[in-house]
Amino acid sequence: MAYGIWRTTGSLGHLTADDRFVRAARRIIALWRVEQDHENRSPYEFRRLGDDAFDSLPRGGRGAPVAPTGMTWAGFRPSDDRCHHGYLVPSNAMAAAALSGLAELATAIGGPGLAADATALSAEIATGVRTHGVTAGADPTVSAYEVDGLGGQLLKDDANIPSLLPLPYLGWCDPGEQLYPRTREFVLSDANPFYYAGSSASGIGSPHTPPDHIWPLSLTMQALTGDDEAERTRPAELLLRTDGGTGSMHESFHVDDPATSTRPWFGWGDALFAELLLDLTGRSTAALHPRLSTTEPPSR
Repeated sequence: MAYGIWRTTGSLGHLTADDRFVRAARRIIALWRVEQDHENRSPYEFRRLGDDAFDSLPRGGRGAPVAPTGMTWAGFRPSDDRCHHGYLVPSNAMAAAALSGLAELATAIGGPGLAADATALSAEIATGVRTHGVTAGADPTVSAYEVDGLGGQLLKDDANIPSLLPLPYLGWCDPGEQLYPRTREFVLSDANPFYYAGSSASGIGSPHTPPDHIWPLSLTMQALTGDDEAERTRPAELLLRTDGGTGSMHESFHVDDPATSTRPWFGWGDALFAELLLDLTGRSTAALHPRLSTTEPPSR
């Protein structure tokens, strides 16, 4: 958000009034560095109290075992469902891109030490994603959703963002980069256990919502990351037809009956659909998103 405000307005006033932004950024970097070695350095654990313990992390709240990969560990997905493996690959891809944006911001406000630290961590996480965040023993090779650095991997995609389908939107890659088209083909097929198809629509859902429910978020992302005009406009037209007469995007809707939905309105879905409409009418917001730097990081 800080990056987008700067790119939109050219102003750094939201960052330079005091040092809170820099302190927060340094705290994030410090935390992510600790979680690069969750097993040995992290004090973090999560256990749900009472009867509602389904999302408590195993091993007394520590989570499943992991080995260092360069990526940073997480206990939960953007859906709030717990991770089965410790490294959520699309979240790490997004983190690497966000750190590149942080380095730009830090340079603009005269924080060379912060810029160097952000660039270095971005490169480490990105190397981890490229090296460990891909399928092992699968043909063709695609990006995995979660891995643990010990050989465990989860092959799927979830409509919640960050996820694999929107990797170009998140600033990780271009739509035509070699691995992304194969990953995209995988997640938009029956090979993805959360890809649903019905009489009204087809798309990606989530274990966070009922079976056979797809998310407008995923349809919007399918359009925003499409590489031809038809692939960009078809999901937009589908979204207009499947609002169930509400005039709003749902969290999810049934593939055979758009009137059957979770959440009658979903502000995130509305906002992202508005962004798609801006994009389709020549007012793209892509320049407001940080992108992964391709330059070599400075030595630490």
